[in-house]
Amino acid sequence: MIKKESLSFLQDLKDNNNREWFAENKKRFEKEQKDIKEFFNEIGNSLGKFDNIENIQIFRIYRDVRFSKNKLPYKVNFSAGYKRTKPMLRGGYYLHIQNDASFVGGGFWEPNKEDLLRIRKEIELDASELREIISQDSFKKYFGSLQGDELKTAPRDFDKNHPDIDLIRKKQFLVTRSFSNKEVLSPNFNEEVLVTFKAMRPFFDYMSDVLTTNLNGESII
Repeated sequence: MIKKESLSFLQDLKDNNNREWFAENKKRFEKEQKDIKEFFNEIGNSLGKFDNIENIQIFRIYRDVRFSKNKLPYKVNFSAGYKRTKPMLRGGYYLHIQNDASFVGGGFWEPNKEDLLRIRKEIELDASELREIISQDSFKKYFGSLQGDELKTAPRDFDKNHPDIDLIRKKQFLVTRSFSNKEVLSPNFNEEVLVTFKAMRPFFDYMSDVLTTNLNGESII
């Protein structure tokens, strides 16, 4: 379980985001970090029972401020990513714990230009399978709709009047589900995280099929 103390620490860190306060509370951080890591690893082990996970990445709390206007030294969340095994499987799961701002997410945050073009070409050719996935009750229940930044108009060499231009315009293909503090602290939070990850699978599997084949459906792996 996620403990109330972990959320309290993150809120205190948000209110005191400086190196002096952090140094004074280093032991407190280390205790909360240890508990959270155990939770993240347990999620990863359970996730591995229904998907092929290449690795678990537990992100550091220290921010890289070298090229950022925001010079606050620490993140105010604990987070972990779970990457599916390449080259056949694409997509990644993400778990974010933050006071009053926790969520589960996944998808394709910054697809390279080749992958983005391949996805757009697939949608241009036939968007029916993707439409079916994002219209399923389980998808709408947990994620509402497909999210992500998009262009204001059609990408170059695509018809702005294409019936699926709303999907073709997307630069990111993301899904997220937010959780309240009450939900995060509940005994069944780990089960809710896993059932949400499971709901991502049809979307991930579709994208994996697209990104490992050409437009004729022939494997490129």
